[in-house]
Amino acid sequence: IKKYSNGMRARLAFAISMAVEFDCFLIDEVVSVGDQRFHEKCHHELFQKRADRAMILVSHDVQFIRQHCTRASVLHRGQLTNFDNLDSAFEFYDASIHQI
Repeated sequence: IKKYSNGMRARLAFAISMAVEFDCFLIDEVVSVGDQRFHEKCHHELFQKRADRAMILVSHDVQFIRQHCTRASVLHRGQLTNFDNLDSAFEFYDASIHQI
C-alpha cells in the first residue's frame, strides 16, 4: 500500500467503506482524486445505491455541493456555522475567504 498512488489509495479506501453498510457516511473531497470512471462509480454507489443514508460531505466544489446538498456548514477560524440554505452558506464562505 505504501507504493500505491493517491488515486489507488482513494479507490481502496472507497471500496473498503462500501463493503460496510453505514447509517451515515463522511465523505471528504472524494471527487478530488481519481479519473472520470472512478467519479462515476463513486457517484453511483453513494448517491444512487445509498440515497437513503445520511451523508456529511466535505468539499470546496460549489457545483458538487449544489448537486447533492440542501443545507451547508462553513468552518471558519475553528468555528462551524450552519446554514439552512446554500446561498447563505456560499455568501458567508466568500466573505470569510476575502477577510484579511
